[in-house]
Amino acid sequence: MTRMFTGLVGATGVLAARTPRGPGAQLVVHAQLEGGDLAHGESVTVDGACLSVTDILPGGAGFAFDATVETLSRTTLGQLALGARVNLERSLRAGDRLGGHLVTGHVDGVGALLTRREAGEALALSFSLPSALASYVAEKGSIAINGVSMTVNGVSDASFDVMVIPITRTATNLGALDPGSRVNLEVDLVARYVARWLARDHA
Repeated sequence: MTRMFTGLVGATGVLAARTPRGPGAQLVVHAQLEGGDLAHGESVTVDGACLSVTDILPGGAGFAFDATVETLSRTTLGQLALGARVNLERSLRAGDRLGGHLVTGHVDGVGALLTRREAGEALALSFSLPSALASYVAEKGSIAINGVSMTVNGVSDASFDVMVIPITRTATNLGALDPGSRVNLEVDLVARYVARWLARDHA
């Protein structure tokens, strides 16, 4: 079953450990999440990648996930430095408000921060865009960056721009990114299906 998210980060945590487990790895995140106790098997996005809780640390200090080799190779989680701050979001429950946009937690590609510029209390960021994702990203459309729902302010074939408002700057890890920092990207789900429909219609 596909779990859904909104791209509204509920908390941040710290990547505390990454231990090889077969071809994959176990990831341990130190954090506390609102909304009641976590359950084994519950889905949480970690910097935008949907993972299932396998262990809960004593005292609610954090939790562990098993990450497959696919997840480690297709996201930043395989190389992210220990101690790095990560964005976290629990999956939607029936009746929850959809405050961002529909996010699946299936990372489509990895980009990198090209430039950052102060814009008053906000922050203007420009990211590289993998060529395979360019057709799914549109000005004033939505994209998830490290699991954060963002509005695209401008886009070219190789990059896109967003404006990070003050609350997002402090509540997520986007405000701490430096040029060269790698980020997980998930394109808008609706854009993906529209592009697929158009490709079939004109085949």
